[in-house]
Amino acid sequence: MRDLHLDAVHLGYLFSGFSWAYVAGQLPAGEMLDRFGCKRVYGASIVIWSVCAFLVGLAGYLVPALAFTIIFILRLVSGLAQAPVFPGNGRVVAAWFPAVERGTASAIFNASQYFAIILFAPILGWITHVNGWQGCFWFVGSLGLILAVLWGRTIFDVRKHPRINAEEIDYIESGGGLGQTGGRSAAGGGSAALSLRLIGKLLSNRLLIGVYLGQYCVNTLTWFFLTWFPVYLSRARHMSVVKVGLISALPALCGFAGGILGGIFSDRLLWAGCSLTFARKTPIVMGMSLAMTMILCNYVSTQWAIVFLMSVAFFGKGFGALGWTVISDTSPAGMTGLNGGVFNLIGNLSGITTPIVIGYIVKRTGSFHDVLIYIAATALLAIFSYVPLAGTIRRLDIRDFTEAPAAS
Repeated sequence: MRDLHLDAVHLGYLFSGFSWAYVAGQLPAGEMLDRFGCKRVYGASIVIWSVCAFLVGLAGYLVPALAFTIIFILRLVSGLAQAPVFPGNGRVVAAWFPAVERGTASAIFNASQYFAIILFAPILGWITHVNGWQGCFWFVGSLGLILAVLWGRTIFDVRKHPRINAEEIDYIESGGGLGQTGGRSAAGGGSAALSLRLIGKLLSNRLLIGVYLGQYCVNTLTWFFLTWFPVYLSRARHMSVVKVGLISALPALCGFAGGILGGIFSDRLLWAGCSLTFARKTPIVMGMSLAMTMILCNYVSTQWAIVFLMSVAFFGKGFGALGWTVISDTSPAGMTGLNGGVFNLIGNLSGITTPIVIGYIVKRTGSFHDVLIYIAATALLAIFSYVPLAGTIRRLDIRDFTEAPAAS
C-alpha cells in the first residue's frame, strides 16, 4: 500500500483481480479437465501461474501507477491459469477415492491452503521485512516450477498408475471411484459436452443450487482470511508486519486442523451407518456456527483474545468446508469437472465481491467492525444453503442432464 500509494478501495480491487479471471475460467476449465485430463491441464496451470509470480515481483520496480496496472493484469492471468485447480482436485478425488474416503481426501486438499499460510506466512513476513514484498513473489514462483515437475511425475489415472494392483483398482471402483481424472469416465456415459442448456440444468437443480450458494458463503470467509485478515491485524490491531506473519499462522493452523478433522468426522459418520446427507451436513452446520464467533472480536481489545477468537472461527471454517466432498458425492459420472467448474465459479464470485465490499466498508467507516458482521452473516447463510435448501445429498443421474427433452 505504501510503495504503490494504494488506499483500502484500491487494495480491495487488486485483491479481487485474481478472482475476476478465475471465475470466468471455471466453465472452460471444467470442460478441459473432463476432456483432456488433470495431468496436462493442471500441469500447464502450475507453470503459467509461477511465471506470473516472477513477473509481479519485477513489476514492483515500475512507477506506482504503471505497477498497479501491470500487477492487476498479471493477477488476471494468474487467476485464469489457476481456474482448473480446485475442479481438478475434485476430479482426482472422485477418480481415486471410494465414497467412504472422499471426505478425508477432499478435506486434505481443501485444508492445504491453510497449511500454506502456516508454513509460508512467517517466511513471507520475514522476506518482506528484509528484502521487500517483491521477493515473496520470486520465492513462491520458484517453488511453483519445482511443483510442476513433481506433478508430472506423480499424477496418473487409476488404471495407468505404474505401482497399482488389481485389488486396489477393484477397491476404488467398487466403492464408487470414477477411475479416471479426465476424458471418458470409467463408469460409462463419457464426458458431457459444455452447453448453455446443460449449465442451465445444473443451475436449476435444487440440490446443486444449495451447494453452489453454500460454497459462495464459505469462500467469503476464505477470502477474508486470505486477503484482508493480515491488514486487519496490522491496521485495526496495530501489529508489525513480522508479527502479522507469525500471528497469521496460528488461526491458519486451526483452519488446517479443522479442515482435516471435518472430513474425517464426516467419513466416520458414514462408517457408523449415518446417511450421506447427515454425514456431510452435520460438520458444515457445526463449522459455520463456530465461524460466526469472529463477531465477538468487535467486543474485545486484547491481542490474545483476538487471536483466540479468530482461531476458533478459522477452525470452524475449515471444519465445515466440505463443499468439494459434496461435489464428488453428487456429480453425475462424466460431469465432475464441469459440475466442479460451475460450483467453483459461483463459489469464487466471493473472491470478487469480498475484497471489494470490505474495501468500501473500511474506507467508509474507518474500521473493521461492520466487516466482521458481514462475514459472520455469510456463515449463517451457508447453514441455510446446505440444510433446508439443498435437501437430500445423493449421486445425480447424468441422463437427467444430457438427454434431450421429449418432443411434444
